[in-house]
Amino acid sequence: MELALEQARQALRLDEVPIGAVLVKNDRVIASGYNLRETNQDPTDHAEIITLRAAAHRLESWRLEDTRLYVTLEPCAMCAGAIIQARIPELIFGACDPKAGAVGSLYNLVQDERLNHQVKVRQGVLKQDCSQLLKDFFQELRIQKDG
Repeated sequence: MELALEQARQALRLDEVPIGAVLVKNDRVIASGYNLRETNQDPTDHAEIITLRAAAHRLESWRLEDTRLYVTLEPCAMCAGAIIQARIPELIFGACDPKAGAVGSLYNLVQDERLNHQVKVRQGVLKQDCSQLLKDFFQELRIQKDG
């Protein structure tokens, strides 16, 4: 999760919402990414999607089996769907997202037994660090907006 936090800090340096992701296979980092929605003006440029695309390219397969995805914030519905489609077996995330989270907060897409793939989930890893990075970012945005 520390590596995912490093990715989130990269996003922060670009004035992006600081969310980072890292995909690991056999204890080796396969791919990583961070939010680039503002930079690229692309609504799909979430940390998870960027990471999954890079991993699929590197592994030359859309099936990302035998991997673990670390994300600093609970994935949204789009990212949860991509995680299912990529057949990722394990997801570890830091902070919950009560406004858009689709891995337990609003929905639990990745463990829906009606779908053809379910994901093992562990949440709350480095929760305070992940949460604080986001809180500080949005607090600064509010100050800039009001100032």
